[in-house]
Amino acid sequence: MNFHYHLLINPAAGSGTASKKADQLIDLFDQHDYTYTPYYTTYAGEEKEIVKRLIGLLTPWDEELLRRSDDEPYHLLIVVGGDGTLHQVVNQFYLTGINLPVSYLPAGSGNDFARGIGLSRQVEKAFKQITEADKPQKINVLLYEEKIREEYGLVLNNVGIGLDALIVATTNASASKELLNKYKLGSASYGLYLIKALLTQKTFPVLVEVNGQKQEFNRTFLCTTTNIPYFGGGVPIAPMADPKKEMIDLVIIEKPNPFAIIRLLVQLLQKKHTNNKHYRHFSSSRIRIVSVVPQHGQADGENMGQRSYDLYFSTSSQYVWYADEQ
Repeated sequence: MNFHYHLLINPAAGSGTASKKADQLIDLFDQHDYTYTPYYTTYAGEEKEIVKRLIGLLTPWDEELLRRSDDEPYHLLIVVGGDGTLHQVVNQFYLTGINLPVSYLPAGSGNDFARGIGLSRQVEKAFKQITEADKPQKINVLLYEEKIREEYGLVLNNVGIGLDALIVATTNASASKELLNKYKLGSASYGLYLIKALLTQKTFPVLVEVNGQKQEFNRTFLCTTTNIPYFGGGVPIAPMADPKKEMIDLVIIEKPNPFAIIRLLVQLLQKKHTNNKHYRHFSSSRIRIVSVVPQHGQADGENMGQRSYDLYFSTSSQYVWYADEQ
């Protein structure tokens, strides 16, 4: 198949990491004589405007394309940026209702989506995974509808209320994140604010509806609806999650005492936290979460603000163009 690659580059992602990775990627395209067109964002949110302009040019996916023998180019979008940039792009795809695949060179701070689907975070390896693939892979994603503010959209990674969202809000507003990204320690910025969040995050009540059954949790500390095992730059909060299965995983942690928190953190590092009595896990294709007491929220690492939530989740899919890492 003959490709024309369209590179949507957010040079500010990863505090400048994306700009450097984009240069490396372009060098590889030049070395292999691939056809490509780069598009650079110059302000926050411009990726949505770029996608709107490209919608009519990009090629929808159809299995019949595998049997096509003509030389007409396949126009594929590659996002170079963080999970937040990719989040904005696929939501524009979702709004069009057209089945457009996307590829991705992870260049943010956390890069949890790439980690979750097995896409390398190293430029040369990711380049090979993208260019050697002959078709996209179908990845499960989450659709959400927030009833209070009448918002809706698509989520690749997770939506969190409570502890992880507080960490995201604090980290994204910090100067240390940019410094750590400079030394390729972006994911460490999340850990840097974990202790502060543990001390400041208060418990809150949530109502959860799974498989027609309602449950209340009055001392919620963390409430994360996820599609992949990771959040916060590689923390395996839901190791059972699989982005290729049409299921939603919900993790709720009720706040233990200070000593039990330390034990939970040790178990988390050892990936044994799912046995902790304060850890609750649910799995379903449809989930509702109600948080009346205002809390911080995050979607794919993007701050949703501090407010009340009435969230409905269901499953959908997004084609991502890459081959499994060898």
